[in-house]
Amino acid sequence: SVVVTGSLAGFTRDEAQQAIAARGGKATSSVSRKTDFVVVGQNPGSKAAKAEQLGLPVLDEEGFRVLLAEGPDGLNK
Repeated sequence: SVVVTGSLAGFTRDEAQQAIAARGGKATSSVSRKTDFVVVGQNPGSKAAKAEQLGLPVLDEEGFRVLLAEGPDGLNK
């Protein structure tokens, strides 16, 4: 699952969630140990801090675009 927190320059929250769903992912609103990625935009809330606390992968908008284009394997390049 993917959680988006903060404002993204190229996506509204709905667009980001739709893009995740269109690629077979699950967009959720809360961070937990089951979260696969946390996308952090401008002015993120406490979700970003919780993601770091749990040691979850945190992506910026550029990383999010790579995730959408290439899937999780694209992030390891």
